[in-house]
Amino acid sequence: QVQLVESGGALVQPGGSLRLSCKASGFIFSVYKMGWYRQAPGKQRELVASITIDYRTNYADSVKGRLTISRDNAKTTVYLQMNSLKPEDTAVYYCNADGRRGSMWGQGTQVTVSS
Repeated sequence: QVQLVESGGALVQPGGSLRLSCKASGFIFSVYKMGWYRQAPGKQRELVASITIDYRTNYADSVKGRLTISRDNAKTTVYLQMNSLKPEDTAVYYCNADGRRGSMWGQGTQVTVSS
């Protein structure tokens, strides 16, 4: 059974940091491109960051220099380190796996940036 389980979302003050984790199971993690997306209320889901099987990364312009995606194939986990958070980063963050089985999604984790 394929599972993507996100964790780490929380309420944080502007300028703060969080680390999101996504634990994957049920498929060969190392051969899947992994990504983090987010969806704010009333907005479309958007790509935040992605990492390929050979560790190439891609970021949305709005998060470059503040968010960092990484993966640990031994732990079948992808991370999103979030620094210098802004209120506009408030959203539900979703983990995505893209590969032979198509695109798979986690259930999401809420990140709220507010004072």
